[in-house]
Amino acid sequence: MDFGQQWTYFLNRIREVQEENFNELALEIFRWQAAWNPLYRQFLELLQVQPDEIDSIGEIPFLPISFFKSKTIKTGLWKTETVFESSGTSGQITSRHEVRSTAWYEENTVRGFGHFYGHPSGYCFLALLPSYLERGGSSLVLMADHFIQTSSFAESGFFLKDHAMLARLLNELKAKTIPTVLIGVSFGLLDFVEQYQIDFPDLIVMETGGMKGRRKEMTRMELHELIRKGFNINHVHSEYGMTELFSQAYSQKDGLFRTSPTMKILIRDVTDPFCILPERRHGAINIIDLANLDTCAFIATDDLGRQYADNSFEILGRIDASDIRGCNLMVV
Repeated sequence: MDFGQQWTYFLNRIREVQEENFNELALEIFRWQAAWNPLYRQFLELLQVQPDEIDSIGEIPFLPISFFKSKTIKTGLWKTETVFESSGTSGQITSRHEVRSTAWYEENTVRGFGHFYGHPSGYCFLALLPSYLERGGSSLVLMADHFIQTSSFAESGFFLKDHAMLARLLNELKAKTIPTVLIGVSFGLLDFVEQYQIDFPDLIVMETGGMKGRRKEMTRMELHELIRKGFNINHVHSEYGMTELFSQAYSQKDGLFRTSPTMKILIRDVTDPFCILPERRHGAINIIDLANLDTCAFIATDDLGRQYADNSFEILGRIDASDIRGCNLMVV
């Protein structure tokens, strides 16, 4: 098969991937990206890694996420449709993720969300993402916008600073018993509940993390308790994603994240990037994102975490001296 045929082959395999064949497909994509991604190939050569000798996902070298700040990362030759850019404080170098197809990104976000909640068309989607709406290139805004457009409910939409309108709408949606998801950046949700108290027990409130220097940092438990009381809900949901990924993980009630079907987490030793740790050990997070077919599916993040026997994981903060990111700054 030529490159185009291989690309189509992998795209179709990713759409149907299951837990039982994830590792096999990941190894196939690893060898394919090692051959067709110049930056990743150079990275492997510098490590003196022979792709054909890698026979388990734990042996795969993961590309440091910082490369997205200084390099163009592409598997194959293709025209860039758009660029996802990370948020950052003034003067920071931000990550840039070249995107071949926004339609592929949107398709994968629906697949990931649907794995936990069902198709987004069945919900009214409200997005409280002030800082992200005020800049361009946000993958989170694109995902939220796609869910809003996919929704069957005309009330779906973005809210920048009109908290009064959002409060009125939430009360109307409750009265109509419309299934509703409110997805918001952490400081935006806190700003809202400081002004309004909503009694909507069936509401799904999904925080995406990120204080971005707007507020004093607090633990996720403290954050969720304030949000929970503000909406009179039993649990706060969370979304874990980033500019450099096409897949997301979700936490529905216990603070532990579960990955979408195209995503897998490994925990590496902070002092030895090639040592994968067993369950319950604290370390840095490696992510396999099969949906990153056009860039690199194997990313070594700067997030710290711990994984459990059922493959759920928790976020424990960030590696010292890592740049502050826009998403998931909350520490435990």
